[in-house]
Amino acid sequence: MISHARLLAVALVVLTLAAPAAAQNKFEPQVGQAGKDVIWVPSPDDVVDRMLTMAQVTPNDFVIDLGSGDGKIAIAAARKFGARAMGVEYNPDMVKLSQENAKAAGVAEKASFRRADIFATDFSQANVITMYLLPALNMKLRPQILAMRPGTRVVSHSFNMEDWEPDETSSMDGRRAYLWIVPANVMGSWSVDLGGERAELTLEQKFQKLEGYVQLGPIHAGLREARLRGFQISFAYVDNTGVRRDFNGRVTGGKMEGSFRADNGGEGRWTATKK
Repeated sequence: MISHARLLAVALVVLTLAAPAAAQNKFEPQVGQAGKDVIWVPSPDDVVDRMLTMAQVTPNDFVIDLGSGDGKIAIAAARKFGARAMGVEYNPDMVKLSQENAKAAGVAEKASFRRADIFATDFSQANVITMYLLPALNMKLRPQILAMRPGTRVVSHSFNMEDWEPDETSSMDGRRAYLWIVPANVMGSWSVDLGGERAELTLEQKFQKLEGYVQLGPIHAGLREARLRGFQISFAYVDNTGVRRDFNGRVTGGKMEGSFRADNGGEGRWTATKK
């Protein structure tokens, strides 16, 4: 008959022998390891912090990190900025590691991770997108990003989006981070009400940059300093009497509204409807 003491000793030996094997089987990511579309290179902590700061992440935001690797960006968004975050990662071992890292950081309830292909994922519910991909992948994602809600903030480590110029570029020890704010679609003709005075507004748009004119009777007054920042629009023009009017407003689908101020002291409200 085997004593309890002997059984305990045998169990301890088995556990001791098993522990090194378990440690050997634990997944450890390697910088440069191949992924589905890119190799894995983690973003430095100061870059991650700047990316999330540029995007002005708050506890009211939902951050989605595309190609989330070990989860550090999503975890930082949850831990430091209080946001709800999700990482999308194709490698199942990295997803599991991310979940373990989130649990260790105490943010498992706020930072989740999904094994998925970023090009087959609906990320339209996010209001902040982060990524560290390659230029070709950024461009492949660009149409989907531009279709997101106006005002969505997009931050990329190292790589830009060609002719869609960033709204901000930051540098940290030679590394760059880029911020874009998804612009509303305002291209076309608009009927404008300037507090009883009617006018026609025509806009040409290239991402957040605008050109155009206001038709005031026979005059087509060119726009000055026209720009979009998400759903916020601003422009100015000089009217038939030589008075400059500056406009600020908000775009909501096919409508715009806001306030204007003239350099002769006049001010008022304006609305516009897309034709």
